[in-house]
Parts: sequence; C-alpha cells; structure tokens
Amino acid sequence: MSDVVFPTLPGLAWSVTKIPEFSTIVKTAVNGAETRIALWSAPRWHFLLKYEFLRDDATGELKKLAGFFLQRQGQFEDFLYLDPDDNMVAEQALGQGDGKTAAFTCLRNFGGYLEPIGALDADREMSFAVGGVAVPFSISGNQVVFATAPAAGLAVTGSYGFHYRVRFADDKAEFEQFMHRLWQLQSCELVSVK
Repeated sequence: MSDVVFPTLPGLAWSVTKIPEFSTIVKTAVNGAETRIALWSAPRWHFLLKYEFLRDDATGELKKLAGFFLQRQGQFEDFLYLDPDDNMVAEQALGQGDGKTAAFTCLRNFGGYLEPIGALDADREMSFAVGGVAVPFSISGNQVVFATAPAAGLAVTGSYGFHYRVRFADDKAEFEQFMHRLWQLQSCELVSVK
C-alpha cells in the first residue's frame, strides 16, 4: 500500500468515465422467484482515463506517467487518485459518540449513499467537530482519531478533502507515439481497492 498520488497531467481527454460496480449473487427458483445476496457493502469504482498527448521533452509527462506505472509494477501496488470533481465534503456526519469509541471512519455522501473514503488528503485543510465544537484530532488512514472518545449522543462531523485508493486495472500500458516527441495513452483504467 502506497500513499503516493497519481500524477495530474495535461493531455487528459474528455470524456472521463466513472463506473460503480457491485457484486451480487442472483439465484432464480423454478417458479421464477429470485433470491439476491449482496457480496459488497460499498461499490468498487472504475475510472477510465485517456491521454491524448504526453510530451517526451523537458516537461517529462510521458516519463512521469510511464515511470509511475512501472514503479507500481502494473496492478501490484495501490496508490491514491484525486478525482477532480469528487474530492471534498463539508460538515459530513460521521456518527455519534458513545463515550468509548475514539476513531471514526471518514465518509462521503454521494446522492444519499454513504460510503467510506479511501484516504484523507493531508495537503488540504480539514476540521472535525464533536457536538458542533471543533476538537483536536489525528489521522490514521481514512479515520479520524480523537484523544478522548466523544460523549454519548454527541454528533461527530468533519470537513475534509479525500482521495480514492486505487490500483491499475491491468499489468500493461500501451503508450503510442503519434508524432515526434508526442505520445498518447488511449486506455488507462484505475480500480478502487478496499
């Protein structure tokens, strides 16, 4: 597991595709009735990226992206991805204190669906409150940890930036040179990991 962030580079084409995936077992009886079993409580996200140009010059975009892929050994090592349009929450409800629990998993609300985030963005300002009062905290992965467990019944909220924890979907990447010192990557798929 790595906390290195996927590089933000020019040349990223429109459109970017974001696909939520669940895993469900569906069994159909002889009378047509179905039984369904959800295997995952949160979706696996797929991000399909396409780079129309990567310069092989002083900017080093080609080497940055190819080197990043090589350092991860394809799909072997996970890393962090900053979705440019889905990376921040404000006053997100994280739960209620019980007087015993000091660590709370950070969440994000996506159209009424709550899911745990991959990792907090330590480079952005963040704040957490218990019962509406800002309190000191520390961070551990995707959790906020308070020195003292919030008292029973007090709401715990937070405002923070976040990353998706992802890996490459494949062990190969096809970089294509289409002009002198200009390359493209037609398919770069990232898959979220838990």
